[in-house]
Amino acid sequence: MKIEVHNKCSDFNSYRAARVKSLFNAESGANFDLIADLPIDDTEWKIGVIVGPSGSGKTSMGRTMFGDGAFYDPDDWAHDKPVIDSISPSGDFDAITGALAAVGLGSVPTWLRPFPVLSNGEKFRANLARLICEAPPRVVVDEFTSVVDRQIAKFGALAFQKSWRRTGGQAVLLSCHYDIIEWVEPDWVFDTATGKYAGRSLWRRPKFDLEIYKTNGSYWGMFEPHHYLKLPRMVAAEYFVGAVDGEPVCHLAVAPRLEIGGVRACRMVVMPEWQGAGIGVRFLNSICQWYVDGNSKYGTRPKVVYFHTSHPGLVAALRRDKKWIQVSASLFGADKASQKQREKSGKASSVPGAGGHFRAVQGFKYIGEVK
Repeated sequence: MKIEVHNKCSDFNSYRAARVKSLFNAESGANFDLIADLPIDDTEWKIGVIVGPSGSGKTSMGRTMFGDGAFYDPDDWAHDKPVIDSISPSGDFDAITGALAAVGLGSVPTWLRPFPVLSNGEKFRANLARLICEAPPRVVVDEFTSVVDRQIAKFGALAFQKSWRRTGGQAVLLSCHYDIIEWVEPDWVFDTATGKYAGRSLWRRPKFDLEIYKTNGSYWGMFEPHHYLKLPRMVAAEYFVGAVDGEPVCHLAVAPRLEIGGVRACRMVVMPEWQGAGIGVRFLNSICQWYVDGNSKYGTRPKVVYFHTSHPGLVAALRRDKKWIQVSASLFGADKASQKQREKSGKASSVPGAGGHFRAVQGFKYIGEVK
């Protein structure tokens, strides 16, 4: 695909313009020319990146490739509706919540707020979720990650590329930031600063180490505001925190259920700026395996680990993971009084006491590696 950009404007001869030309030996600012030959016509690709400094022709290249109509500019977000109602109003609920979770906007309270009141990072991820749900055949995203901090930019780019590759569309991302390229893992990159083209084989996203520590309940106060339910600390629980370079990024509590030969994991939280990095389920699986292997203070008594959640994104992730099997599904929470009576009589209940309100709680059992 040969792309030619020829932009022209008036050549001004005012006093200041003439003085600038004289001082800096600049002949004119009237013309801008860029010619790029991208070998992408005969290849199947999903994501391309055009990167370079401002004013180097990125937007003009995107316009030449796909036209003005392909530029993604979602400026019609509702001011009087929550985000969950504004994305694909006639679309599937699970697909919308799945897209929000997939791009790292897993904070459920955020879904209930209108778009204008969100932070820049939340707006960035909400726009990505909306783009994934709409899934146009061809799209150009200008200023990709330009308005968010670089931590959110990297994981947002990673989350977007994983979700976008499940669609059938082609996306061209325009950015002045080189630090996202490895996280996007694009099929091709064109640098407007150097005029060089590179294929996908050159890009591999960086790796990072997650260290898991057994702690106490004092860390829950840090993570509790980001949990999708308002819950106190678990009774008689052991607590775990995952950290990257010393920074706490995820949390899990595990309480004994030895009367049924297992333990129950709960209170899992991944900090918002780390959502979309693929940390949550791996963190959960590592701790569950530690219990099943008999490393806890309970020794070999716990044979399985149970986990309950109503978060749509986490439900979908556990259903995909072969280390888990679903063992229960309740459309609404059980009456607390009835549940306590059952527990006193020695009849264990797998349904969380949720006051009887409408919450579809899904129950899972960790079975580990399938051999």
